[in-house]
Amino acid sequence: MTSSAILTHPIRPVNDLPIDETLADALLNSMKEYSDQLHGRRLWLACSGGRDSLALAALCVQLYRQGRLPCLPQLLHVDHGLQADSQHWAAHVANWAKMQQIPCHILRAQVPGHDEQAARQARYNVMRAHINQDDVLLLGHHADDQAETVLMRLIQGAGVNGLSGMQPWRVQTQHGRRNVLWRPWLTVKRATISNYAKRLALPYIDDPTNDSGDNVRSGLRRDIMPVLATYNPNVIDNIARSAQLLGDAQATVNAQAEQDMLQTADENLQLPAAQRVLNIDALQALPLYRQRQLLHHWLGQDEPLPPAKQLVDDVWNLTQRSDHDHQTELFWQGRTHSYTVRRYRQQLYRLSNEWLSWLDRPLMVQAQPLSRLDLTTNDSVDGDFLLLTVCRNEDYIWQLQVYPDALVRLIESQIGETVLNAVLKIKPLDRKQSVQTALATRPQSGKKLYQTLGIPLWLRESLVVVSVAFLDKEHAKNEIPILLLSPFNSWVLKNDFSINTKNLGSDIDDVFKNVLRQAE
Repeated sequence: MTSSAILTHPIRPVNDLPIDETLADALLNSMKEYSDQLHGRRLWLACSGGRDSLALAALCVQLYRQGRLPCLPQLLHVDHGLQADSQHWAAHVANWAKMQQIPCHILRAQVPGHDEQAARQARYNVMRAHINQDDVLLLGHHADDQAETVLMRLIQGAGVNGLSGMQPWRVQTQHGRRNVLWRPWLTVKRATISNYAKRLALPYIDDPTNDSGDNVRSGLRRDIMPVLATYNPNVIDNIARSAQLLGDAQATVNAQAEQDMLQTADENLQLPAAQRVLNIDALQALPLYRQRQLLHHWLGQDEPLPPAKQLVDDVWNLTQRSDHDHQTELFWQGRTHSYTVRRYRQQLYRLSNEWLSWLDRPLMVQAQPLSRLDLTTNDSVDGDFLLLTVCRNEDYIWQLQVYPDALVRLIESQIGETVLNAVLKIKPLDRKQSVQTALATRPQSGKKLYQTLGIPLWLRESLVVVSVAFLDKEHAKNEIPILLLSPFNSWVLKNDFSINTKNLGSDIDDVFKNVLRQAE
């Protein structure tokens, strides 16, 4: 049994069939343009079995056999089961690839419902999961696809970024994985590909939904593009050229926004893509149009699609407020993550909701005897320090890096005797617990302490106290508070014991280091 959507041409080798030099030049010129980025990377080709992707696969085989292409991509075909014949399509692509002696992998994807956008996202997700970090995914998008994309985004009210359409070389990062989408045929018209497929008698899959008009793209293709062509027969080329010009303009805007972000971002508070922070005073020093562009760029980091204009406007309005209400929250459901945007004092925060959930996790209470803090008792040892975990899950890890020898020397130098039966303690700060930082004139607790240290609301349950307690009889009642930690900051603490706080403050960097990172 087969599928009526598959053209009835027989499957045969394409090695010795005629090459279309227009298509070959577009591919080879793009490869030359991105040769540095392609060097050493594995190449995959997304092959639905349709005309465009099968034609691109056939051309790669031909150029490779002629020695004009340095490597042969591996094919990826995704069967998401939305079509009744999808299993036959997958078998057909596999059989065609076997005849051409090109590697082919059939992947399965689950799609919620029958939404075309959900199906597209599912295809990309399953392909990204299959390939490795920094691999390149070759796509058969062409100038007609580009024109349809630009018109779709124009209808949706997109700005310069959206109207620049699809990019020939795009680096995507999602869930810590970085891959590249490569589209070498964006300057090639669909008719050229169709003629090539016809000359080779390629048995491609003619998906009946492509021109059915039951989604925006197919409706534009069927109803709108032919009408526009009556006004200007070069409409496809002209829209593609406009997209390229807008892409150049967007690159200029992005470069300015990146430069502005370097001047306004608070690097001490960044944890990509969990928490990103802008200084509002520095933001407001920019001209208004650059403020808005910077916010658009800043919000859209780590996301494949830019934020809506309304969100940018709402965030800009948040930066203009002069009251002290720190409760306002703005929510954004991005493609890869959901976010909460908040302001605390003169800082603007974009927080992933996964990160906010992580901050609600209980902190670990630890008591480590100093006599056991050597380089053989902890699996996390690296060099001459060890790592004590404060909080972790599969997404983020917060640890305290401790130099045991330096810690023992510091304590002994301050109390004037050898440390016996001492314990290093790490425990959450109780809201009623009073602590005094090295720069404070008196101990503080609760809300007053949070305000003095500038702790945002969502970080107030993530404070821990590091102290040393003595278990011997002479010092049994003495516990020396040393540090107060948040995921992003640390403060040296004063105490009632005989420690010289000034010396402790100057030496503390030799003993502890606060470590917050994404889990690998």
